Order: sequence, then structure tokens, then C-alpha cells
Amino acid sequence: MKKRDFLTIRDFTASEITALLDRATEFKSGKAAGKKPLLGRSIGMLFYKTSTRTRVSFEVGIYQLGGQPLYLTQGESQLSRGEPIADTARVFSRYLNGIVIRTFEHKIAAEFAAYSSVPVINGLTDTHHPCQILADLMTIKEKKGRLKGIKIAYIGDGNNVANSLIEGAAQMDMELNIASPEGYAPAPDILDTQARINVVQDPKDAATGADVLYTDVWISMGDKDDIADKQQKFAGYQINDNLLSYAKPDCIVLHCLPAHRGQEITASVIEGPQSAVFDQAENRLHTQKAVLEMLIE
Repeated sequence: MKKRDFLTIRDFTASEITALLDRATEFKSGKAAGKKPLLGRSIGMLFYKTSTRTRVSFEVGIYQLGGQPLYLTQGESQLSRGEPIADTARVFSRYLNGIVIRTFEHKIAAEFAAYSSVPVINGLTDTHHPCQILADLMTIKEKKGRLKGIKIAYIGDGNNVANSLIEGAAQMDMELNIASPEGYAPAPDILDTQARINVVQDPKDAATGADVLYTDVWISMGDKDDIADKQQKFAGYQINDNLLSYAKPDCIVLHCLPAHRGQEITASVIEGPQSAVFDQAENRLHTQKAVLEMLIE
């Protein structure tokens, strides 16, 4: 099998995403219990950034599939002393069967994949978070029974989650409204003009009639903006009970976590009956197991 990487959602076709979600559902239900496709395999986890969900879900998933997870920070490798990415990638390829990388600039993950002879999975970069979006799609399908035609309203920063959500919505024929303050919308080059992606500034316009309300933190890891100024600009971009009232009565609420209650989302919403946030977090485990099984020989 030719080596494949998973760096962005667009690396998988719509039919492949559907198959991955079906397989993740089997993992979650226990139908695939006992399957050990990674038996005897070692998967490297190279993290430039700290992590809770990405690290734990990948380590547990690799173990449950019979493999050995090997966690390494940038500071624990020779990368911290200036070893070229290309050299590290080629050496890792001699030891490992796959690599998960969580880093800053997306070009670091892309360069790692270019020089690696084993699959590289993007555990997060500054511009893409594809593993998160697979879990989001699984959660929406669980709660709504379908993906096609579902209307999502994303409220907040046009960050890596928003970018990958745009790609996921386009791949799966969903409608996506994004509400961001001026200057914080997703970059134009990420928008798919053939898809139903709408960028607005008023959160109420985005939320009206939505099946899903989604948000993320206002201040992302490594964000160099003036924090106080950014919080002021985002003050009206909070998912709260009032904004939720503009969505459909059976709307679900998503947040990729960690959440700052009282900023981008209120406690009453994230803890309320329409919140699917913790199902969404759990589904990181199941979708990533499906990706590992697909990509690792």
C-alpha cells in the first residue's frame, strides 16, 4: 500500500470520510473489540505543543489497537538543538510505523511528511486540525442521523478549527455559517467557493435556523495578538442562551475544548441539555483509531 498522510481533511474523499465514521462507530459500539491491527507496530507522537485530548486519545487508541505509543516533545529531541526536520523524519521512519505530529506552522508537518516514509498524521497545526473535525462529524451524525444538508454555525475566531471545519463541511455537503469579528474571519484561500460556506459578522445571522452551534477559544495556543484587545472585539461572539434561541429547537452545541466558561461559551450552555461537547471529546478516540487502522500497515 502506498504511504498516505493525513494533514488536512481534504486528504480524504467524502466516501473515505464516511467509511472512517462508520468504522469509528463500530469501535465505539464494541463491534470491533479485540481487533489489534497495530499489533507489533510502534507509533511516534512528536509534540511541539502541550495537549490533553490529542495526546490521551492517541495514546489510548494506539494501545487499544495493539500498538506501542512513543511520546516525545520537541525539547526531548535533537530538533531542539537544530537538527533538520528532514533528518529527524527520515530517522523516525527507520524505527516507527507511523507518526503523529502536533506543531505550530503547518509547513513543519508538511515537511515532516515529505521526508517520512511512514504515514504522518496531523495532531494539530496553527492552520489545520483535521482529527478534531472527524470527531465533530461523527458527533453530528450520531445526533442528527446525517451530515448532508446539516446547517452549522461557527461563532468565533477563524482559526485552525474553523479552517478544517470549512473543509469538512465542503467535503460532506453541509452548510456552514461563520461569524467572526472584522479581521478575524478565516483566510480567503481556505474558503471553498463551490461549497455552502457563508462568512458574516453578526452571530445571530449565523445562528438562525442552525442545527449545530460550534465555538472555540478566543485566544488560541501561541496567539500573539493583544489578548485584552482581542477579548474586547470578541465580546459579542459568545454562545449563550440568547444566541441558542435563534437556532433550531433541537440544535446541538459543540466546543473542541478546552473551554473558558463566561468567554466564548456560558456555563449554562456547555452544561445544558443541548450540549454534545463531551460526546464530541470522546469521539476523538474512536475516529483516530479508524484513521490509524486505515493508514498504518
